[in-house]
Amino acid sequence: MSSAIKIYQGRFGRVALLDMDAPLVQHAHHHCHLLIKAAGPDTFFSVHDALQPLTDDTAVLVNPWEPHAYRHYENPEQPHTVILAMYIETDWLTEIRHPLGGSGHPQFFPQPCVRMSAQARKLAEELSLEMWWSDSIASERLEGLLFELMISVIDPAKNWREMSRQMELANRRPSDPRIRKAIAWLRENTGADPDMNRLAEHCGLSRAHFFALFHRCTGVTPNVYLNVLRMESAIRDLSEGTSSLTDISYDIGFSAPAHFTRFFRQHLGITPSEYRRVVELYDSERGQVQI
Repeated sequence: MSSAIKIYQGRFGRVALLDMDAPLVQHAHHHCHLLIKAAGPDTFFSVHDALQPLTDDTAVLVNPWEPHAYRHYENPEQPHTVILAMYIETDWLTEIRHPLGGSGHPQFFPQPCVRMSAQARKLAEELSLEMWWSDSIASERLEGLLFELMISVIDPAKNWREMSRQMELANRRPSDPRIRKAIAWLRENTGADPDMNRLAEHCGLSRAHFFALFHRCTGVTPNVYLNVLRMESAIRDLSEGTSSLTDISYDIGFSAPAHFTRFFRQHLGITPSEYRRVVELYDSERGQVQI
């Protein structure tokens, strides 16, 4: 079973060091998602159903709301692959007043796989070692490492101004008030088991038109979008609250904790209880580690 070595969570989003030995279902995030191999054999991620190699020399980049999955190929003679997974909040990048605030753009990463520079590999090893061996890391050092690593992977030449201009010129996904209405309903009813036919009718659309328009506006299906909302709600409750797993599972629409645990593991690779055990929170107001 996959396991988590360490997870840091704060205003920057999340960064996780994961020991992976099982595949993940196709899913999405609202984050800007970077995946780097920290140790073990080479592996693959599927991004939009196309396999992308994760090796010592390559990183996999996933845009916000881009469907992706981990493709694990089991070999009992090899050790597990350890993956450094960064889930970066675009608001954090905007807050530090950097052109990379455009990473909320659905096509911020022009390609899903890039070669790692020597500097990027050095920074990835440094962050992985901190997560593997340190009891904690100062927030300033953690955020600095995350930012420098992100820059080194996606923009080694530091052409920030040019990248910002490209984001301003790029076409964003279309927005439609009916889909915004559907998303608002899904956010308010995360714990419900929605009837998509009735939701489509609620938005004045046929089911087929609703699904097509939802995918065109968000890049994912309504069901995948709802799963993202459920995962983020569960992660928030696991890391910041004292609610039991039973209460959390019911709150986000699961009839039994076992179903919630399976859902969580299929999307993140670890169980909810393990997430709660290993996560370290960084206070968004004071920038301090919460132990």
